[in-house]
Amino acid sequence: MEPIADKKKAIFESTLELVRENGFHGTPMSMVARHAGVAAGTIYHYFESKDQLIKELFDYVQQQAIAIVEKEDCKTIPFKTCFLNLWFGLYTLYHDRPNVLKFFEQFVNSPYSTGRPPLEEDKFYAPLLLFFERGIADGELQQVSPKILAMLAHSSIVSTAKLAGSGIVQLTPAELKQIPELLWNGIKQTT
Repeated sequence: MEPIADKKKAIFESTLELVRENGFHGTPMSMVARHAGVAAGTIYHYFESKDQLIKELFDYVQQQAIAIVEKEDCKTIPFKTCFLNLWFGLYTLYHDRPNVLKFFEQFVNSPYSTGRPPLEEDKFYAPLLLFFERGIADGELQQVSPKILAMLAHSSIVSTAKLAGSGIVQLTPAELKQIPELLWNGIKQTT
């Protein structure tokens, strides 16, 4: 991911916070500019419209999740370790940055998400599917569709981050560690 200008990053981060609080429709460009501490003209220097801002913001936050998947898809450590690192990496992103998770949820359930590619061509899911395909090919995972494995893993991460982040569930570090371990035990190849 190529570095972005500080002002553009401030606009993205402000939009994440404001969309979480107000939704897409309740977050006008003028509010974003004020919150980001930039002039109204500056925001239009980077984005022609709010639609463009929202779409580029989705790419910006999606790239953060993709970077975690790519980082953990290493072949120098055991696959189970890669899996656990990936699970905790994405969990940490979503838990520590609840604005990101809330934005993802709003985006995928909005008209902005229409026309998105199938799972195999999605920028986030494509490398995640490749990760699970490697696990299957290496004999580490059960012979099931990588789509199923990706959906199981990602949905467990999202659910755990939402529940723990909202305070609905209080998890000790030991309890949190059990979640991906249980998932691993359900998807690993048994002999």
